[in-house]
Amino acid sequence: MGLIWTAIVTILLGLVIGFLGKAVAPGSRDNIPLWLTVVCGILGAVVGNYLYWALFGAADGYRGGDMHDTNRGLDWWRHAWQVGAAAGLVVVAATVTGRRDRAA
Repeated sequence: MGLIWTAIVTILLGLVIGFLGKAVAPGSRDNIPLWLTVVCGILGAVVGNYLYWALFGAADGYRGGDMHDTNRGLDWWRHAWQVGAAAGLVVVAATVTGRRDRAA
């Protein structure tokens, strides 16, 4: 049952981070498919998490902190890095797939 919940949470995280990344991406990036948005969100969460950990590590005085738990409480800055990484991936995905605006 643990693996099923991990998959469900990963897909939901990909949806949320992917849509937030799509919202902050420059230009009109609403033309990539939903599955690609989820993939960009999942990869953005992983890449953003790693970049944040590599640059800042755990909070000072926080014993037991690791890549997935950098401080006590909710780490908004780490999530901002995840959304930023997803936005970059959305831009790359829209460029690579060559999709154009339908209105243009």
